[in-house]
Amino acid sequence: MNEQDPQHDPQQDPEQDPRQDSPDVPPEAWGGVHRGPLRTGEWVRLVDTKGRKHNFALVPGKKFFSNKGSVDHDDMIGREEGFTLTSTAGGEYLVFRPLLSEFVVSMPRGAAVVYPKDAAQIVAMADIFPGADVVEAGVGSGALTCSLLRAVGPHGKVTSYERREEFAEVARRNVDQFLGGPDGSSHPAWSLRLGDLAEELPASGERYDRVILDMLAPWECLDAAAGALRPGGIVCAYVATTTQLSKFTETVRVHGGFTEPHAWESLVRDWHVEGLAVRPGHSMIGHTAFLVTARRMAPGQSPPRKRRRPAPGAYGPDYTGPRPADVADLGEPPAGG
Repeated sequence: MNEQDPQHDPQQDPEQDPRQDSPDVPPEAWGGVHRGPLRTGEWVRLVDTKGRKHNFALVPGKKFFSNKGSVDHDDMIGREEGFTLTSTAGGEYLVFRPLLSEFVVSMPRGAAVVYPKDAAQIVAMADIFPGADVVEAGVGSGALTCSLLRAVGPHGKVTSYERREEFAEVARRNVDQFLGGPDGSSHPAWSLRLGDLAEELPASGERYDRVILDMLAPWECLDAAAGALRPGGIVCAYVATTTQLSKFTETVRVHGGFTEPHAWESLVRDWHVEGLAVRPGHSMIGHTAFLVTARRMAPGQSPPRKRRRPAPGAYGPDYTGPRPADVADLGEPPAGG
């Protein structure tokens, strides 16, 4: 009698990976990511051959409709992600779980979202680490909040302040949709507060490692941020215009309790690659916002004065913003200079 090889099942689907042994990500990780077969209630992302994207939750017995006919949710539930489906009218769709970067650009919005390229810069350049205590204002639609919670993990803390209740509700739904528990619970490291950070943070007496300011006038919150930051902590502002960039940067300098601020922006350009046809893409993600970071000095300490003089006319008679004390008398360059 020939014994069957226990490692080989002749009835196995030839497309199924025999090495498949991928337990789900532990729920205590709170990463918003799952492994294994698609489950009821999970969100999926369908992409057609023209690159059009559709996100929805899987519901038994339900159908997804488009101009290419329909596909059954039941044909996706129970399958490993990374497959193609053909609709009733012959349309082809690629099926995956959405990545965080894909989710945030397609989720419902109350306010403009922080785009993935900027969220990545904030997490990296503001050094958001596992276990960090982070406060942000405002929360917008929750896009940056998701990245911050991913970075601090369940042992950190993210406290979000939002002035507008309608924005806070949109953000709560979005964050809970991606990072919430199956029982509807919110991420254990997240606290969403309705109010003004400039007023409520000092009153709370709480200390933080990082302060992220995404608002129209972040300079109004700088004193509150300075009072809440631990020595060596980082303040990071996300601003859209050059006037905001200038006023916040100079306010940090005038404050005297931070290192020299660092300002920058990031630009992302895709490339077209087909054989010998290798060229930049015709479109790119250009300016979305400026970022500014600075580190908190220890109490009573000030950074060394800059040795390099400001550019001629930088603080001349036309400049009306915050002015560092040691350049108060600088005017236009002398004639012939």
